[in-house]
Amino acid sequence: MMELSLFRLWRTCFPSFFYISAVLLLLAIGGVYAHSEYMIGMGSYDITGPAADVNMMGYANMEQVASGIHFRLRARTFIVSEPEGKRVAFVNIDACMASQIVTLKVIERLKARYGDLYTEKNVGISGIHTHAGPGGYLQYVVYIVTSLGFVRQSFDALVDGIENSIIQAHENLRPGSIFINNGELLDAGVNRSPSAYLNNPPEERSKHKYNVDKEMTLLKFVDDQFGPVGSFNWFATHGTSMSRTNSLISGDNKGAAARLMEDWFEQNTAESSYSEEFISDEIPRRVSSIIGDNQDSDEELLELASYFESQPGRPATRISSSARRVRSALRNADRPGFVSAFCQTNCGDVSPNVLGAFCLDTGLPCDFNHSTCGGRNELCYGRGPGYPDEFESTRIIGERQFKKALDLFNEASEQLQGKVDYRHVYIDFSQLNVTLVKKDGNSEVVKTCPAAMGFAFAAGTTDGPGAFDFTQGDDKGNPFWRMVRNVLKIPGKKQMDCHHPKPILLDTGEMTKPYDWTPSILSLQILRIGQLFILSVPGEFTTMAGRRLRDAVKTQLKSSGKFSGEIHVVIAGLANGYSQYVTTFEEYQVQRYEGASTLFGPHTLSGYIQEFKKLSKSLVLGMPVQPGPQPPDLLDKQLSFLTPVMMDTTPVGDSFGDVISDVPKNLSLKRGNDQVTVVFRSGCPRNDLLTEGTFALVERLEQKDKTWTPVYDDDDLCLRFKWSRPKKLSSRSQATVEWRIPESASPGVYRITHFGAAKKLFGSVHHFTGSSSAFVVT
Repeated sequence: MMELSLFRLWRTCFPSFFYISAVLLLLAIGGVYAHSEYMIGMGSYDITGPAADVNMMGYANMEQVASGIHFRLRARTFIVSEPEGKRVAFVNIDACMASQIVTLKVIERLKARYGDLYTEKNVGISGIHTHAGPGGYLQYVVYIVTSLGFVRQSFDALVDGIENSIIQAHENLRPGSIFINNGELLDAGVNRSPSAYLNNPPEERSKHKYNVDKEMTLLKFVDDQFGPVGSFNWFATHGTSMSRTNSLISGDNKGAAARLMEDWFEQNTAESSYSEEFISDEIPRRVSSIIGDNQDSDEELLELASYFESQPGRPATRISSSARRVRSALRNADRPGFVSAFCQTNCGDVSPNVLGAFCLDTGLPCDFNHSTCGGRNELCYGRGPGYPDEFESTRIIGERQFKKALDLFNEASEQLQGKVDYRHVYIDFSQLNVTLVKKDGNSEVVKTCPAAMGFAFAAGTTDGPGAFDFTQGDDKGNPFWRMVRNVLKIPGKKQMDCHHPKPILLDTGEMTKPYDWTPSILSLQILRIGQLFILSVPGEFTTMAGRRLRDAVKTQLKSSGKFSGEIHVVIAGLANGYSQYVTTFEEYQVQRYEGASTLFGPHTLSGYIQEFKKLSKSLVLGMPVQPGPQPPDLLDKQLSFLTPVMMDTTPVGDSFGDVISDVPKNLSLKRGNDQVTVVFRSGCPRNDLLTEGTFALVERLEQKDKTWTPVYDDDDLCLRFKWSRPKKLSSRSQATVEWRIPESASPGVYRITHFGAAKKLFGSVHHFTGSSSAFVVT
């Protein structure tokens, strides 16, 4: 305590020292600011969507329906432009994947606002592949069956959020520099289909140390005036740390990493970082930096807390929750907010459940070839590092990515230099001629196929196994499910021969009622920033498939003779649309889940390589490309069977926002160990998504003026907002707010506050809020 008192005296007498320290820190994390040759701009916007009643996208589990928020989802954008030349925009969305119809509508809006400045050619939109976000935003039948059709709220949240993040980035364009760095992250992903990987040629496998890609590639954006303003990185691991039974909206491990990175930077550059807890390279301890430790005794805090009983529910305005958001208060209006995105790449066979796959009944490892337990796939589950706690696994895998990104960020020194350019084409993958070069030097022409899914598709993966008696590695199928398939569509001999050895379960490429079941026209795109080339692909490439594509493009670029130095090629997965998986020809023969989900047959990867080599050549030579066939706009054909919110009610005498279950009187909790739970009368979160707001808030009492300061909200990993109805069709509902008190929380008096919106019978919506009684944290 003596050292702490002396420290506070020093801070009072010599405030300029802390100013100088902050400047030195910025210089340390910013590197050397070289002369800029680009304009750079960053943007970020809330895309969380409906937090109730909507099926989640990813596991295709109809029982996985959203009922709250783990933390919020965001669209994060960077724009890079030559001062008087071309520009590219890249958007990373905390969603399972990009959607073709979302991309088309975002481009429509951008064209209406900016003309031809932003088009499908130079705007890339990539999903992180979380399996814990609202579904129903894709336009093809297969991807919206479990969400009971198209969900307009999910779609609108994405289109609005992506557009707003691009607008922010555009308005933030300023002179700046970009640095690139890469390094290995060894413990954030394992291969979930190793038997398929082993089917690749031994001489090819021998070139690689691991059976998954371990390299993270990071961009660091440095504003000429403000220093670092953002970072985007690409690393392969699935967004499946959260399980198929989770019902809280979550950005999974990549969203968690982004939250940690952004909080770390904001803490280390805000005025609040002048505290004795000043950090440069550790996990963010945001709140303890905002508010100094309270020096009152526990008894005095308890007496103070006793004066603040729960407040009954009361009316609120639409902007009440937005105004109380924690990070709004943290942002310095005089400088752009720091934006950090953890992007997806060739994650097709990469699982974050790094402990391996085990049987639920025996605890033994699952069968190697089929991922079954006693012949059943339903019992085989991968285990994350926090097993059995999926929230802890999400945090750990996110933290590992964050720490590696932070190392790369602090050490980035290679500057991107050179042209900004792009190429884009639409390709019909249902009937693409692909020229293959044989080992003897001769060539043959093969074709891709109309889309179809194999039997092993229904088996799922070790991250989320399917149901019934489907198994991975099934290249035969079975009579019963073949009979069920034939009710929908009987595939012809030509189609079955084209997809061989895949036994077709769903002949989706030839199913068009009530509209197309899967896409056939895909978007392929290259974005160039100096010596970096981003390949935007509308699917999930396996590890080896991604390696082959990157190598082919890099070889094509180097063969032009126009690059003497290092060339960086990254794959942006699940970008601009979605068409499931892409395996190598050899992996396809094994017909595990990834092979069965490779829609366009065994030569799909060869088709991608062929077309990307063409794009690369045209990019280097400065030649235009034909746009290709335009994909369909099926928005007007969409069907939705999701029941709307009719009305919200409370018991007679109660109000929305009233506390149902309050904290006990004289409650005192310990940091790092305890949890507090409060339950409120509530309305359905679909009434108002509270975009850029919050449904839940932890507030700390400022003793000087007896005001409440927001310190955690529903975008924090330690705070969980849960919503439920007592019965499925009930008009009554409740919100449960759980706060797991982190070690970094400051001692003091706290309360829990809930914001929401309720719908009256005839459609009008009114907003409300309520707060718990106060309690003490020591």
